[in-house]
Amino acid sequence: MQEILLVFWRMRLEEDTEDIEQEALATLVVNKLRGTLKIAALRAPGFGERKSQYLDDIGILTGATVIREEVGLSLEKAGKEDAVQKRVTQIKNLIEQAEQDYEKEKLNERIAKLSGGVAVIQVGAQTETELKEKKLRVEDALNATKAAVEEGIVVGGGCTLLRLASKVHAIKATLENDEEKVGADIVKRALSYPLKLIAKNAGVNGSVVSEKVLSNDNVKFGYNAATGKYEDLMAAGIIDPTKVVRCCLEHAASVAKTFLMSDCVVVEIKEPEPVPAGNPMDNSGYGY
Repeated sequence: MQEILLVFWRMRLEEDTEDIEQEALATLVVNKLRGTLKIAALRAPGFGERKSQYLDDIGILTGATVIREEVGLSLEKAGKEDAVQKRVTQIKNLIEQAEQDYEKEKLNERIAKLSGGVAVIQVGAQTETELKEKKLRVEDALNATKAAVEEGIVVGGGCTLLRLASKVHAIKATLENDEEKVGADIVKRALSYPLKLIAKNAGVNGSVVSEKVLSNDNVKFGYNAATGKYEDLMAAGIIDPTKVVRCCLEHAASVAKTFLMSDCVVVEIKEPEPVPAGNPMDNSGYGY
């Protein structure tokens, strides 16, 4: 099978050396991992005219074509930006009309291949432990961003869940089964808990904060635990991906359902700490 050899280089005059540009290298790595292209990124060997000769030798050896302006080959007309952008817009419209997640996923893959957008996030730290922690945070942020792109965002800080809890009362009124009403109360209490816990960790009364938030009809209004102020959380950047909030509710309901349908639940019981033995020479009569 014919291998494709792509060579990117730039001349840095101050060092008189050649290197692969960071953006080009990132694009190569992504396409290699996805299996989109068969790529070999390398620094051209030799110097001056010999460099071109070495590249020609590598091209003949691998069956690849070396793209070089001296022989009339270039990538300048590989694609027109306006036409590519127009095509991306058309695919985005198809995504809005698509109903199946699989179809949306494939359309998004087409956009990624056309746009070729690659971002490199550089994470640094003083120690390896700190670096691992930062890496996990970056991954969480990346996944949260992807989720936000898929289903949008809502107000964070537990305020969205709290306002959803206030809607449970109307649903409870339509229920006839007493057990279902008890379940509605449990859901309502669970939805209001995150905000109260955030407030408690910030050193304030969670019930007071909940009442203050619900007293304002603006759905963006909430409590900023970092500053201790009530403000527009959306403008302050305190947001949650809608998909994350939805999945949390679904998973919590699934776990609760599993507990209810189980005949027994295995839990770890903390063993009581042993009472220290008393001093045998102590005649006080108390034994300790």
